[in-house]
Amino acid sequence: MSSTPSTPSTRRRGSYATTPARRSQIVRAALASFAEHGYERASLRDIAARAGVTHPALLRHFSGKEELLLAALAQREADEEEQAARILASGTAGPAVLGEVLAEEFADPDYQRSWLALAIAATNPTHPAHEFFAGRRERLRTRLRSGPLRTAYDSPDLTADEKAVMVLAMLDGLRMQALLDPSQEPLRLLEVFMHTIDEFEDVTGRGAGT
Repeated sequence: MSSTPSTPSTRRRGSYATTPARRSQIVRAALASFAEHGYERASLRDIAARAGVTHPALLRHFSGKEELLLAALAQREADEEEQAARILASGTAGPAVLGEVLAEEFADPDYQRSWLALAIAATNPTHPAHEFFAGRRERLRTRLRSGPLRTAYDSPDLTADEKAVMVLAMLDGLRMQALLDPSQEPLRLLEVFMHTIDEFEDVTGRGAGT
């Protein structure tokens, strides 16, 4: 039985079939490199080596480090969303959800330091990640206002949006405090803070089920 000979077009289709998987592999490698070295010091050659591809092969998938950064940030956020969904599905109480999502990050000071440095640098409108971080802030505020946490409810003194801003500010502050003083227990403090919001809502007669 004879087989149909391959043609250039069929060979190209075969090679392209691996593109999504290869791109994902490169993005994961970029995440690791940015976490270890920070965005400024991470190199495309290091990322390529981690991904097991050549430098030219990497550049066939991504135009440069800026595009890779945005892809890596999007992947990080997608991972967080998936993790949060699993934690909620497991029945974890609302105030403890954020702590479980952030546990891995807070256990790695170098990763956390790189993330903070990038987030601060991205406050500059000219930074390549500025739009991502601005959009991420709005996405997080929306989740806090519409999710199962009691930050989704207005109270006499604070709107739901103001509570969301306070939670995000608390997270940023705890990241900094944890790096300055590793003896602190930032995730315990975060859970206490979230419980405080719950208790405040109970006093005002508003709850997650109302």
